[in-house]
Amino acid sequence: MTHRTPTSLRSAALALGVTVLLAGCAGPNPRDPYEGFNRAMFSFNDTVDTYALKPAATAYRNVLPNFVQTGVNNFFGNLADAWTGVNNLLQGKGEAGMSDVTRFALNSTLGIVGLFDIASEAGLQKHKEDFGQTLGTWGVPSGPYLMLPLLGPSTVRDTVALPLDIKGDIWAYKEPVYIRNTGTALRVVDQRANLLNATSLLEDAALDRYEFIRDGFLQRRESQIHPDGDDAPRKSKKDDSAEIDVKPAATAAQSSAPVSSESAPKELNSGAPAAATVSQ
Repeated sequence: MTHRTPTSLRSAALALGVTVLLAGCAGPNPRDPYEGFNRAMFSFNDTVDTYALKPAATAYRNVLPNFVQTGVNNFFGNLADAWTGVNNLLQGKGEAGMSDVTRFALNSTLGIVGLFDIASEAGLQKHKEDFGQTLGTWGVPSGPYLMLPLLGPSTVRDTVALPLDIKGDIWAYKEPVYIRNTGTALRVVDQRANLLNATSLLEDAALDRYEFIRDGFLQRRESQIHPDGDDAPRKSKKDDSAEIDVKPAATAAQSSAPVSSESAPKELNSGAPAAATVSQ
């Protein structure tokens, strides 16, 4: 059996980066060369959200007691901490990675399978990392913006990373399948319920909701990968939204898509995009 070394992984990441850059050359807008397709997917997602997810999320928030909603959010957030820890370690953030592992251990045991977030009360900060961010840390540029059906805003790099994020989601291995699918649906509704206030803000503030969400998402994604801005590519690379100036959009970038892998105004405690783990 052969084992990939960190060097080989970085080489593969750089090769992926070349592919992403070439893909970004096809179109008038370097950030969004596939705008026609993306707007069609945005319209589709918006329709699904309007007639299915938003009503379900509204009922969920209005009917279930707050402590139940908090427990659901904590439970799936605890599962996400495990994959976040792996990605922090892959990014060379040893202290943050071990903190995530400790969070997962504490909440899974003393927190009763994650229903109670005692790790945060103990002073262990919650992080949110995925393999797309890991690739970005390794130097892979984001590539063009993509609006994925049902999953929402993404980029070429994050879409390539998505299968591994799904594999890293502990809930994807839950048996029996009907329990897994029920939990997945519950996770999706819980995520959407956390975005209801952001949706109202978006509808009131944005003249072109598509552009508002796109620019906010790209800016937020850049800040997640380069939180201090020290290592972010600037004028040499027209990528990762380095030239985007629409700051108010960052907190509401996810609110139009039915499902998102990102945080919103309130950080969502979820791992890989939930809808992708539904089994037949």
